[in-house]
Amino acid sequence: MRIELEKKFNQRLNNKKLYRAASTPLTLIAAGIFAMDNDLIDQEDIWEIRQEKIPNFKSHLDDYLQFAPIAAAYGLHAFGVKGHHRFGDRTMLLLKSELLMMAIVTPLKKFTHVKRPDGSAFTAFPSGHTAQAFVAATFFHKEYGHLSPWYSIAAYTAASSVGILRVLNNRHWLSDVLAGAGIGILATNLVYLTHRYKWSDKPPKRKLIALPSYHNNSFGFVLNLKF
Repeated sequence: MRIELEKKFNQRLNNKKLYRAASTPLTLIAAGIFAMDNDLIDQEDIWEIRQEKIPNFKSHLDDYLQFAPIAAAYGLHAFGVKGHHRFGDRTMLLLKSELLMMAIVTPLKKFTHVKRPDGSAFTAFPSGHTAQAFVAATFFHKEYGHLSPWYSIAAYTAASSVGILRVLNNRHWLSDVLAGAGIGILATNLVYLTHRYKWSDKPPKRKLIALPSYHNNSFGFVLNLKF
């Protein structure tokens, strides 16, 4: 009885966490796919406006801005501002998020074979710059967002600016940017959800869970201490 209750409790908790981790990024990815060939979100109209208004626009800011939240996170750490995790786990979380993001983006670029707006290559979908920017922003949000909402706002503003610049630079379609943002958030969320904290400089916090139990015609509670 106790084991079944514990399994159900853990399953519900995991399902809730998974839904929170995946709902927003999957919506963005779906919007990107939807925008690829739909009149409701006509990305070719956006491209035509860009060609008409700012045909010669060129900026390299997106090449650097995509990494800004990561630099900010380690900069704050250097100045003694503590994040949510200690240095060891934080670094492993970031590394795993980057690897998962690249493992999704790289094959998709080859599989979808979408031509860039400037015609330079068939690697438009999804936007790697945008995916990288949102990995960085989500990483920063998870490490420092609990200190102030302005940290998260700043990080996601920087990431969104990268997506906008990729369109303005004529390197990506709107669909590429939306999907890239979703992939970046999803990869980081999944890594934070599944990380086991093996590289921490101190053990993870212990969790005490109280579950109701029934034994020999009497009710009680079972305390479950997790390390």
